Amino acid sequence: MLDIRLFREDPNRVRKALRHRSADEEAVDAILAIDRRRRELVQEGETLKARRNEISKLIPQRAKAKEPIEELKEESRSLGPKIAECDAQIREVDDQLREALLSIPNIPADDVPVGADESANRIIRQAGELRQFAYQPKGHWELGEALGILDLPRGAKVAGSGFYTLRGAGARLERALTAWMLDVQTGRNGYTEVSVPYLVNRRTMTGTGQLPKFEDDSYRIDEEDFFLIPTAEVPVTNLHADEIIEPGGLPIAYCCHTPCFRREAGSAGRENRGISRIHQFQKVELVHIVRPEESEQVHEELTAHAAGLLEDLGLPYRVVELCTGDLGFAAAKCYDLEVYAPGMDTWLEVSSCSNFLDFQARRASIRYRPAAGEKPQFVHTLNGSGLALPRLMIAIMEVFQNKDGSIALPEVLHSHAGMKEIRP
Repeated sequence: MLDIRLFREDPNRVRKALRHRSADEEAVDAILAIDRRRRELVQEGETLKARRNEISKLIPQRAKAKEPIEELKEESRSLGPKIAECDAQIREVDDQLREALLSIPNIPADDVPVGADESANRIIRQAGELRQFAYQPKGHWELGEALGILDLPRGAKVAGSGFYTLRGAGARLERALTAWMLDVQTGRNGYTEVSVPYLVNRRTMTGTGQLPKFEDDSYRIDEEDFFLIPTAEVPVTNLHADEIIEPGGLPIAYCCHTPCFRREAGSAGRENRGISRIHQFQKVELVHIVRPEESEQVHEELTAHAAGLLEDLGLPYRVVELCTGDLGFAAAKCYDLEVYAPGMDTWLEVSSCSNFLDFQARRASIRYRPAAGEKPQFVHTLNGSGLALPRLMIAIMEVFQNKDGSIALPEVLHSHAGMKEIRP
């Protein structure tokens, strides 16, 4: 959520940001109108309360001087309902203002490329050489079916389209990747592993920016008003909601493995065959909570921690900086890590590493105290996938496939998986 002072002091900056995000610029004027009304009501309430306080002092003074006080008492009685009505209107306008602010996306960082859609994204760098095949590489769905490790029909049978089942070595590979990624992040990179609920409340979804804008894309349980998490970012970031982190408590770096649930799974077509776009998938998430002056550097480190996994696996990848029109709702800046899937003949995003600045912290009320006795300030939050498992498995299967349909596993996975290759 943006600071209301930004709308008051530099509304044109907000309008420009919304224009670059292809969002509604008129929302700025609507928010300013609500804010003006709120300030008028606050001033009116303060005037009424000041008069009531004044009367409360005058009455004993006049009574002591044996002067008439009935008129003052009557005025005081009349002020009570007026003050109550004013306070009620302020609460109503406060709700309107918060609702309006919750619908405004974050302002892109100054160095984010301007563009309407993904065509304006910028490739920062590419690492590794794409494998050249002496034969036509197969898609992971074909490899998985032949190896008996991926069962799409049975996934669809028990749940519907957009779901899948892993069997035998496929399930073992998913488990091995999860354990290995968590071991790397908690060991080499110093993250603290956490385990969190997969169901969260409305307040939590709002805190990280999923609500109110993306409620239709979320899976909701009506009876309790719970939501299945779309990413571990939601519960992990909100572990510190409504808290003031005392001096010495920052930075915080968490990693977490959870399933993720997303209603939107993409349209039909070759690029969506197999498990590249599904409703439920596993992911290891990285979350940082830091002081504002540290977030830019931590964003680069976070991206390097995710990219380091791809380097360890020997997978060619590229780093893409998203333009203003392709940024996520809450992000001020984002790098996507993409791996090439030769069987699908496309680049697949396996991680989005985002810096939200204080946008989520304001929504979730996460603050820190810079030093003992100092006024609390909002933290900066960041997160990135480290990594998303289905597309990572796609890349491993398709890049390291052999002509006979077997799959050679990267060396770093041998001990975790208990196997060096997958054969029929």
